Amino acid sequence: MKKIGGYMVFFGLFAIVLNFLGRVPTILMWIYKWGETPAWAIKIGLVVIGAVLFFKGKADDVSENDVQEESTSE
Repeated sequence: MKKIGGYMVFFGLFAIVLNFLGRVPTILMWIYKWGETPAWAIKIGLVVIGAVLFFKGKADDVSENDVQEESTSE
């Protein structure tokens, strides 16, 4: 989940920055067919959901490492 979340955050921020430069990433061209407001909502959603997945994945990694360390120290 951490890796997928990182990619989502990257593409969301990438799309936002390119929008200010007057460019649109090809992979996200379809979101502009609905207008500017839905496009912004999708880009911000990518960043927010990606960040949640990234940090949730990070917390899961820590939990798994704790369990492995406890089982090896016994």
